[in-house]
Amino acid sequence: MSGAGFLLAVNFLIAQCFCLFFLAVSARSRNRVAARWFAAAYAVASLSALFELLVAFLPPPKPWAILAFASMLAGMLMLRLGIGHLYGLKTNRALLVVLFAVSVALDYAIYDLPRGTLAHALPYQAPFAVALGMSAAAAWRAGRTAVVDRALTAVLAIASVHFLLKAFAAVAAGAGSDAKDYIASQFALFSQSMTAVLIVAAGLMLLCVLVLEIVAEEKVNAELDALSGLLNRRGFDNRIVAALAAPGPHSLVLCDLDRFKSVNDTYGHQGGDCVIRAFGEMLREAAPPGALVARVGGEEFVLFLPKTGREAALLFAQALRASRAVAPIPGLPAGVRVTASFGVAEIGRDEPLRLAMRRADDALYAAKAAGRDCVREAEPPMRPRQTGGRQGKSPPADPTGFP
Repeated sequence: MSGAGFLLAVNFLIAQCFCLFFLAVSARSRNRVAARWFAAAYAVASLSALFELLVAFLPPPKPWAILAFASMLAGMLMLRLGIGHLYGLKTNRALLVVLFAVSVALDYAIYDLPRGTLAHALPYQAPFAVALGMSAAAAWRAGRTAVVDRALTAVLAIASVHFLLKAFAAVAAGAGSDAKDYIASQFALFSQSMTAVLIVAAGLMLLCVLVLEIVAEEKVNAELDALSGLLNRRGFDNRIVAALAAPGPHSLVLCDLDRFKSVNDTYGHQGGDCVIRAFGEMLREAAPPGALVARVGGEEFVLFLPKTGREAALLFAQALRASRAVAPIPGLPAGVRVTASFGVAEIGRDEPLRLAMRRADDALYAAKAAGRDCVREAEPPMRPRQTGGRQGKSPPADPTGFP
C-alpha cells in the first residue's frame, strides 16, 4: 500500500472515531441534534477514503471515484446543517440539495479530463471549498465571541481556502492522468496529509464547542433549585459578591412559608411541592431586573434587591405578602391559602453581608412571633465602635452571607 493509501485508511479511522465522539456527546448536550449531524457528517465523509481505495483496486474506477467525491461533499454539507443547529441559524436545505446535485453532475462531466490540469482540478475542488465556506460564514454570522467559536470559524475558513489551493497544487505536483493513478501520486500524499490535519482540527473545535456548552449548562444546573426554579444557596453565594459591588443602597428580603409542615401533613409532599413551586414562580415574576432570588432552605427564600432602599424594599415585601395571602395554589383545593412571613433589611454601608442577613433573619423571626403573615423591618445596622478617635474596622464580608 502506498503512503497515500495508508493515509486514506488513517483518515477513515479518524473520522469514525470522531463520529463516535459526537454520538457520545449528543447524549448529554442540549445541542444533541447538532452533535448527531456532526456524527453523520464524519461518518459519511469517511466513506470517501474507502471509495478512493476501491478506485485503485476494484475496476471500473469511475463509479468509485464519483462516489468518493459525492460522499465527501455530502459530509461537508451535513456539517453545514449541524452548524446551523449548533448556532440556531436557519439553513436553506433546498440550496444544499441543489449544490450537491449540480456538483456531482459536474464531477461526472469532468471525470475524463486529465487530473493534472486546472480544467479538472478547479471544478473538482471548488464545491468542497464552497461547502466549507458556507459553514465558516454561518459560524461567523452567529456572532459568538468566545475563543473556541472564533477558532472554529478560522479552521473552517482555512479548510475552505485549502481546497482551492489544492487545485493549483494538483497542477504543480501532478495528480496522475486518471483516477486510478491518483493514489500513487505525490499530490495524493500531500492531499491526504492535509485532510488528516483538517479533519482533526475541525473535529476538535466542534467537540470543544459542544463540551464547553455542556460544562456551562451543568454549572448552571448545579446552582438551580430543581423544584422552585430559583437559585439554590450555592447559586446565590456565587453571585452575591459581584452584585454587592454595584453602587447601593441594596436590601435583603427573607421569606418563610407559614405552617408549611401542616401542608405536608395534610396534603402530602406533593402538596408541599405545589406550594414551593407556586411561591417560587411568584417571587421570580415579581423580582425586579438584577435581583437575586434563591431558595435557601426547605421553605425559606431570600431576595437581594439591588439599588433598593428600605422603604422600597418594605413596599415590595408587603406586595409579596398580600399576593401570597390571596393567591390560590395550583394542585391544592381551591380554598386553600398558604401565607408567608417576611423580614426586610437594608444593607448598611460597608456592612458585611452576614450581619445584614442576620438582621433580616431576626426581622423574619419577629414576623413569625407577631402572628405570621406579616412583614417586619430589621433593626438598623450597628455602627462601628469608636476606638481612640478612629472607627474600628468591620469584620470582612462572608461570601455565604447566611447566619
